[in-house]
Amino acid sequence: MTVYKPNPQHNLLHYPIIGRLLRWRWGRLFFQSGLLLVAAVMLYDGFTGIQFAPENLSTVVTWVHYRGIIVFGFLLFGNIFCMGCPFTMPRTLARRLAIRGGRWPKILRNKWLAIGLLFTFFFLYEWLDLWASPLLTVWVIGGYFIASFVLEALFAESPFCKYVCPLGTFNFVSSTISPLQITVSEPDTCKTCVGKECINGRTSTPGQPVKQGDVLRLGDIQVLGCGTELFPPQIDSNLDCTLCLDCARACPHDNVALAWRNPLQEVTQGTWAQRWDLSLLVIIFAFTSLGNAFGMVPPVFQLESWLGIVLGVESEFGPLLIIFGVINFVLPVGFGLLTAWLSMTLSKHPEPLRQTLGRYAPAFAPLAFAIWLAHYGGFHFLSSALAIIPVTQNFIRDHGEVYRFLQDIGWGGLGDPDWTLGAVVPVNWLDPMEMGVIFIGLLASLYTVNERAKNGRAKRDKALAQLPWVILLLGLTFAAFWIFYLPMEMRGTAFMS
Repeated sequence: MTVYKPNPQHNLLHYPIIGRLLRWRWGRLFFQSGLLLVAAVMLYDGFTGIQFAPENLSTVVTWVHYRGIIVFGFLLFGNIFCMGCPFTMPRTLARRLAIRGGRWPKILRNKWLAIGLLFTFFFLYEWLDLWASPLLTVWVIGGYFIASFVLEALFAESPFCKYVCPLGTFNFVSSTISPLQITVSEPDTCKTCVGKECINGRTSTPGQPVKQGDVLRLGDIQVLGCGTELFPPQIDSNLDCTLCLDCARACPHDNVALAWRNPLQEVTQGTWAQRWDLSLLVIIFAFTSLGNAFGMVPPVFQLESWLGIVLGVESEFGPLLIIFGVINFVLPVGFGLLTAWLSMTLSKHPEPLRQTLGRYAPAFAPLAFAIWLAHYGGFHFLSSALAIIPVTQNFIRDHGEVYRFLQDIGWGGLGDPDWTLGAVVPVNWLDPMEMGVIFIGLLASLYTVNERAKNGRAKRDKALAQLPWVILLLGLTFAAFWIFYLPMEMRGTAFMS
């Protein structure tokens, strides 16, 4: 398989203004500070504000705006949330507290834990109705801050981002179809670099990189290296890259580039490790895009009620666990392995099952992302983005100290909240837009299947080897069309139900 690299001549870090901001020593802190302020307001309103989800900033921002903005961010730029993630702000302090941080256990250096936590997150979202509870939402946010800090303090790398965080797992897979990727301008420069500051970090003393296990004192660190320990000249994927750009800031040779690329270049030509966990993660990511949407349509409630009668239980925990376990784990693993076996069987030059699965699994990323984009970006965000205006007005009016402060600075005429505000496009546009996005995702995935079939021992009979994957992708697409045409709950906003 041909190894591709983005063209470093198209380097965003050399653009005026935005490039300087991204390479600035405090550039990431600048973005993190903005999101930390938003998180602080959400925590405050979640704990002290009205416990009605459509009128509370914690739920509206989390379950409407955050999800919509990040999917559009992946499409236009890349992993913008991990870049500005406020949960990792305590990283430097945690590193200093760790002193000699241990290594993340070898048995957990894979995506199995991330898969389990991603499933747990989506299940708890539905079972506990997180979207309807400001208090539970802010406890989730607080838990993220605590977990990130503890794991940074205990371990030398950034295991929370790489192996634990469900949001990070979602972001990593989504960013495989993003138009930007870390690379280097001159690979030979990296070969002769002694300090490897892009990974190890740079101290306040020139030429003295931070090495794993060093005892760090206050003021020693000038710039941290890559938290997930990726070496820029070897990066051929956005998987595990938080786009923090610490590698670019730490590099003493200004050799790290954030280069533009064809968004399908990675999934069609990239050399992903052919591991069970990584391949199944991408397929599970596709099925959870359906499972998350299915949790909001009438058939799921009918199925849940039927399962409750069969099991003889009144609690929805068991029925929901079965429904989400089947859709988000049993079906993707079962169909993924079956499809790989059929593809291998139909080939005149079969590869082992793991390699067959690993070669075609990236083809699920475009369709999966398209379904998430249609759901989060189309249905929820475009239909509800303007709801932030009355919710913010309500927050200011309900918190007297904030209202008085704005009056003191001459900005007190807020008016009454208009709870009819919501959609930024006509609502009757949403269904055609969503179906169009999903159809484009299907075409991109089918193209990816064909491209990946050209690279392997089965290339001479690639049509037969591709057929099972084409059928599975078509099945996922038809399932998405069916779900999106059903009446769906409008969660987190007051203007429609």
